[in-house]
Amino acid sequence: MLSVVCVTPGTLRAEDRPTPIPAEGEVLLRVRRVGVCGTDLHIFAGRQPYLDYPRVMGHELSGTVAEAPRGSRLAAGDVVYVMPYLSCGHCVACRAGRTNCCTHLQVLGVHRDGAFTEYLCVPEPFVHRAEGVTLDQAAMVEFLAIGAHAVRRAQVSAGQRVLVVGAGPIGMGAIIFSRLRGATVTALDSRTDRLAFCAQRLGTASCVTLGAGDTEQLAALSSNEFFDVVFDATGHAAAMERGFGFVAHGGTYVLISVVQSDIRFNDPEFHKRETTLLGSRNATSEDFETVLRAMREGLIPAGLDTHRMALADVPACFPGLLDPDAGVVKAIVEC
Repeated sequence: MLSVVCVTPGTLRAEDRPTPIPAEGEVLLRVRRVGVCGTDLHIFAGRQPYLDYPRVMGHELSGTVAEAPRGSRLAAGDVVYVMPYLSCGHCVACRAGRTNCCTHLQVLGVHRDGAFTEYLCVPEPFVHRAEGVTLDQAAMVEFLAIGAHAVRRAQVSAGQRVLVVGAGPIGMGAIIFSRLRGATVTALDSRTDRLAFCAQRLGTASCVTLGAGDTEQLAALSSNEFFDVVFDATGHAAAMERGFGFVAHGGTYVLISVVQSDIRFNDPEFHKRETTLLGSRNATSEDFETVLRAMREGLIPAGLDTHRMALADVPACFPGLLDPDAGVVKAIVEC
């Protein structure tokens, strides 16, 4: 079978590998669609903190069941999506229902080989029927679930002012689900094309371009009070540190991003505002269901999948996804 391997940062190689044989309790999937995530771009660029090379990337996937275990709730031919966060089920986090931050977490495409391949074995508990959605939609559930999880963590409510810093796919997920909860959303980003997309497709109330005068614009948009909830989805330490200043008194700051560095903030300002600081990692089955329900109800804006490529073309075409001029929101790999 064809697999695409990130051998070292910046190097992708197509390989012919044996089709895997499922172990007991595993489902053999025929991979059909894979979304390209910011994590994949960071792996390619050598900026992913939890990874060893070589690695088959890809954790946003949909497919069909090729082989299911005896007595499984799944059957050959079922269209499925995958929860790529393989949790242990018995650690302190899992016992509390926080499987997204399992102490032994294995993420497909990061800690173990992922979906840039034709066939993949996945433990059955993490494979679910994709009822009522298309293969393309099923491959986009995961990144939207990350946004949905962050919004749920922050307990966003109707009438709140929300700022999303970083208008990539994860930030867009936070925008979508904040708006579905009735919040008024502002987006801050350096890329005017991304901001235009957020305004035209996602219904943000305001968009601010990163740069001189942006703090003053954000103050004006919030009656000089700033924002009840701020989400950082930039993946940049300096931006994450700066975001503390955009949180209103009594507000909440959610770090969806993860970076390989320490994050600092001014303690007197933090306490003066009684800021609530939250980390938001991955998503749970509840968040996946939230996304699927929104998709079935037609609440997810169309056009998020802006680019496509075949699996065989990934080594040649993947580097182009890093070019801002390409205008990529979400690229889908067809297997």
